[in-house]
Amino acid sequence: MRRRLINSTLAVVLVVIAVFGVSLVIVETRTISASAQESVESEALRLISVVESRLLGEEAINSGVLAEQIDPARYALIEIPGREPISVGDRPTGSVLRATETGEGGEKVTVEESRSSVTREVGRTLLIIGAVALLAIVSAVLLAVRQANRLASPLTDLAETAERLGSGDPRPRHKRYGVPELDRVADVLDSSAERIARMLTAERRLAADASHQLRTPLTALSMRIEEISVTDDPETVKEEANIALTQVERLTDVVERLLTNSRDPRTGSAVVFDLDEVIKQQIEEWRPAYRSTGRALVCSGKHGLQAVGTPGAVAQVLAALIENSLMHGGGTVALRTRVTGNQVVIEVTDEGPGVPSELGARIFERAISGRNSTGIGLAVARDLAEADGGRLELLQQHPAVFALFLSRVPVDRETPERPVR
Repeated sequence: MRRRLINSTLAVVLVVIAVFGVSLVIVETRTISASAQESVESEALRLISVVESRLLGEEAINSGVLAEQIDPARYALIEIPGREPISVGDRPTGSVLRATETGEGGEKVTVEESRSSVTREVGRTLLIIGAVALLAIVSAVLLAVRQANRLASPLTDLAETAERLGSGDPRPRHKRYGVPELDRVADVLDSSAERIARMLTAERRLAADASHQLRTPLTALSMRIEEISVTDDPETVKEEANIALTQVERLTDVVERLLTNSRDPRTGSAVVFDLDEVIKQQIEEWRPAYRSTGRALVCSGKHGLQAVGTPGAVAQVLAALIENSLMHGGGTVALRTRVTGNQVVIEVTDEGPGVPSELGARIFERAISGRNSTGIGLAVARDLAEADGGRLELLQQHPAVFALFLSRVPVDRETPERPVR
């Protein structure tokens, strides 16, 4: 591209120089020739005047006197009737410029000058024109190189940006070049880079969330299948199979929810549901894991509450809180339901050391964890809660008290609080 720009610019300059340069040479040559001819004619006219004035004054007319009146480089021939011709200077040979003037008394003056002087003047003019043309060509080449670099360098940068996008590096460069067309291409590439970055981030987030959220139901399903494989009691097999089917349904719900959140985390499918059923299901699912570690999982508070949300999402939020207490908490883990205003609150607390003071509200940020964990669970739980219009908060750090707030559906009468069980 650089070579084409330089060649095209140079071609334009050469054409302009050829057209105007040749015209200028022709005009200057004719001007110089005409000026020289006029000078010779003027010399002849002046010389005839001198001759006539001397004749009238009866003064001497000879070559010595007339030599002072003409240019030494020219030749003059003065012819006076009745006298010998008088010549002044050396007569030129070859092509000459000639002018002849005749006086009133028949006097005749002829002035000649060699054309070599005109040729030399034309040569000097051509030299000047050639030098100017050469300077114009050099300037044009320099400007063409500069302009070619100005246009080619941005194109090289844009090509590198496109190559980086193709190689999986979606960082936008936000570099502009002062050329509207190239800046437009840079805008499009930067927009594409940002869009690809968002897509890659969403894909990585989906992979991390799926790995974290599917771990628990898969583990529970594996445990149920192991129970089926080691027992011969048909009733136990039937019971464990039903539980396994429930786990499969929950696993399907988790996958669908993850896919929905990956497309638009704000999209929810809230419905009115019985909160007791979700809490009961979580208690039954996690109680064996707590029992194996010598810890208890209990629930208390109001029962018969109905909330607005997605049962699967609420189950995942509670599972994340219960698992968090199992891994990082201590002692008995308690789930308590209560009502505040037009909201239903589910609190999850344990008897462990709580959330470190330096973390505080940052506990819900991704990759933030007080211990050696992924730091994803609570972040996903908050996203799930907010997708259905609820919210997940840390009410107390020592001991840790997490609260899930959901919209409440009013009932005809309040139900008494259920005892701890």
